[in-house]
Amino acid sequence: MTMLTPRTPAKLAPPGRSRRERKAAELESRTRLVGERLAGISAAPGTRALQSVDASLGGLTRAEAALRLERHGPNVVAQERAPRWYVQLAKAFRNPFIAVLVLLAAVMYWQDPADPGVVILSVMVGISGLLRFWQEYRSGRAADALAQLVTTTCAVQRRAGSGCAPTTLEVPMDQVVPGDVVRLAAGDLIPADLRLLTAKDLMISQAALSGESLPVAKADTRVQDLGQQVTTDPVEADNLALMGTSVTSGTATGVVVATGSDTWFGSMAGSLVGERPQTNFDTGVRKVSFLLIRFMLVMVPVVFMINGLTKGDWDEAFLFGIAVAVGLTPEMLPMVVSANLARGAVALAKRKVVVKRLNAIQNLGAMDVLCTDKTGTLTEDRIVLDRYLDVHGNEDGEVLEYGYLNAHFQTGLRNLMDRAVIDRVDEAEEVVVDARFSMVDEIPFDFARRRMSVVLARNTLMGGSGPGEHVMITKGAVEEVLGLCTHMTDRGERVELTEQLRWHVTRIAEDNNRRGLRVLAVATRTVDTPRDTYSVADEDGLTLVGFLAFLDPPKADAARALEALGDKGIAVKVVTGDNELVAARVCADVGIDVGTVVLGPGTDALDDAELRALAARTTVFAKVNPVQKARIVRALQAEGHTVGFLGDGINDAAALRDADVGISVDTAVDIAKESADIILLEKDLTVLEQGVLQGRTTFGNTIKYIKMTASSNFGNVFSVLVASAFIPFQPMLAIMLLVQNLVYDIAQLATPWDRMDEEYLRRPRNWDAKGIGRFMVTIGPISSIFDIAMFLIMWHVFAADSAADQSLFQSGWFVEGLLSQTLIVHMIRTRKVPFVQSRASWPVMVMTVLAVLTGLWLPFSPLASSLGFVPLPAGYFPWLIGVLLAYCTLTQLVKTWYIRRFGTWL
Repeated sequence: MTMLTPRTPAKLAPPGRSRRERKAAELESRTRLVGERLAGISAAPGTRALQSVDASLGGLTRAEAALRLERHGPNVVAQERAPRWYVQLAKAFRNPFIAVLVLLAAVMYWQDPADPGVVILSVMVGISGLLRFWQEYRSGRAADALAQLVTTTCAVQRRAGSGCAPTTLEVPMDQVVPGDVVRLAAGDLIPADLRLLTAKDLMISQAALSGESLPVAKADTRVQDLGQQVTTDPVEADNLALMGTSVTSGTATGVVVATGSDTWFGSMAGSLVGERPQTNFDTGVRKVSFLLIRFMLVMVPVVFMINGLTKGDWDEAFLFGIAVAVGLTPEMLPMVVSANLARGAVALAKRKVVVKRLNAIQNLGAMDVLCTDKTGTLTEDRIVLDRYLDVHGNEDGEVLEYGYLNAHFQTGLRNLMDRAVIDRVDEAEEVVVDARFSMVDEIPFDFARRRMSVVLARNTLMGGSGPGEHVMITKGAVEEVLGLCTHMTDRGERVELTEQLRWHVTRIAEDNNRRGLRVLAVATRTVDTPRDTYSVADEDGLTLVGFLAFLDPPKADAARALEALGDKGIAVKVVTGDNELVAARVCADVGIDVGTVVLGPGTDALDDAELRALAARTTVFAKVNPVQKARIVRALQAEGHTVGFLGDGINDAAALRDADVGISVDTAVDIAKESADIILLEKDLTVLEQGVLQGRTTFGNTIKYIKMTASSNFGNVFSVLVASAFIPFQPMLAIMLLVQNLVYDIAQLATPWDRMDEEYLRRPRNWDAKGIGRFMVTIGPISSIFDIAMFLIMWHVFAADSAADQSLFQSGWFVEGLLSQTLIVHMIRTRKVPFVQSRASWPVMVMTVLAVLTGLWLPFSPLASSLGFVPLPAGYFPWLIGVLLAYCTLTQLVKTWYIRRFGTWL
């Protein structure tokens, strides 16, 4: 067979490009190769498909199947499993700040094994890592519990030996091999990629692969199976049944042509395991971490050198430098971030949301573009009868009645549209009583005719022209039914169907098709000579009654949920595998400004820059395959957006993995749940809105801690620099700095339980390392002004101006430094006036009071002498109150200027 020359991964993504781009290229290359192979099998006769896998219609022998299972391996696709608990535990400690703290603790231990700072730092590191590990481990176990297989066996035709007759066996799906002949019936999951050999009324749901909401018809058995025209998309081939799809009606047999990773499904899954791409959260934390570490690497050597040169005690200067490094490092950042994320996960769990990866919570808050599939998210994922129209496009109850009679009396397996008609009549309380009709015969549906008919005996109660009058009711595809009609019903009158009227009714059907509706025609015929049996030849001379139009209806709350997301600054883009007419109709119904619908194949010819521009201005993408979905997500990310993707199908897995936050549902296929970061137990956009607010609260409290701590620490070190240069003794002992830092950090553990101002939650929030640096150097030195004021007060007012009185000096600065750090939390946590326009949550208030009381108690406590403190005189406290009030006042003034100047605060 002629195969197209594939583009290799190296051609798609040269070695110089990122790992993520190489992964995307690998996915595209694998799916293209598998697609071309399947297209070739589809185009060839069925006998050729059997020859290609060395099989026969009777199936494999059991010995052959065993050999092939050994050669090809189990019929399973690559799956991403949660790492072992000890690997997860190790990863929980993989953080630049934790590395810095471990290094500082090691240096302190080397200098003095009895140093209490070693224990303090070790506790901080341990709590931070363990908290993150436990939350992610618990969430991972909850997500694994959701994974349930629809079925585990399939019907396979095998022989005991080469001369034996075939028998049908129930075989575990993972033991299906190439060459097996599989028998399919309604409800079966397709176990592998099959080339159909026989089929009868076969309808297959391909929504998981293509996103198309309605089942698709596969080819009936033909006398000569010569294959079909070449198609580049195996999903569209009418003689292939692909792994991951399922049978909704009909029967078939097919030969397995690919299993496991060689299937169309497997080609996508194989590229979706391993290291995940860096998300917005990962990039943001890394930038902020290294910004703060750079500050530390600059400031610590300066403090060390100034202390060593001015004091002459290099050992003490080294210890003080280490203490300053600890003071500069927001050592509780990993713990505060983990606590924030864990609290967010607990809050979302109450809303039936499983958070598999904690970092996804912040990404949810930063998300400014949500790409979503249509089926089941915007729609109810079920088919309903939307309208029943006469030949002029007006609603007509008679059309509904005839449609109901056709669906109700057929004896074959009812399809989704038959059930929708019956449900609609029941809902409208227009049930036609069986006693008014009796069944005579039916002409079943087949895919050549694309219609089915029932013949009923109409009682005289129905107004028939004679007793036992027979009426044929035909329902099916518009083109096929219309071709059999010679008349139509016009306002109760039977009139001849002229060419002009035929054009008119065809236009009515096409108009509804363009609105995204699936349209069936309903026609009747009163039989002049009643008899017991009828045939296809009797489906002639019909009278067109009207049309039934179906759709997957929008969810009742979808429009409100989308409006709420829009109000939160999130643009919603629909990326679906369904056709453009259906997509446009549903989007319009839920209030999305559709604009120009872009089809997936149209994006293939675009380079990355062109696709970025197209994605930015497009709201609806239709007929999009998995590779195209993932590429659209990456294009939006390249434009600086934080992208979320909501999907539940096999065709969504690549996009779920590439998005900053992948969102799936518990009813999704396994690969989609494995690729997702967040799993919704209810497919509800309103839950997403709550998740977004929780994400923004989580991020707000995290950035609040970083800015408070970084600016405060920077101010403290700036004060130390000044003091080291002009004061003939250490302004504060190393142990005092560590204790001050510990008390402050413990108080900050309440930060995850703080509330955020409503204004802050109205738009997406993102990491801004440059903004944090600007905040540090602008707000930090304010504390230094009042630290220096306290230096002068202690030096001149309380005569703590010599080495003999240094303990009084150090105690006074310790208390002022700790109280100013603690109180400034309330100045920084809001852009409003604290305590008046915005109050902190009660946990933050309680921890503030405890930190202040601890700071005031320590110089008078039994621990004072061991820590180097001395009691402070009563005259100190009025000065302390004055300094703190002045500090808060100046900070509020600078805050007002800063917001006006830079347009932001947190």
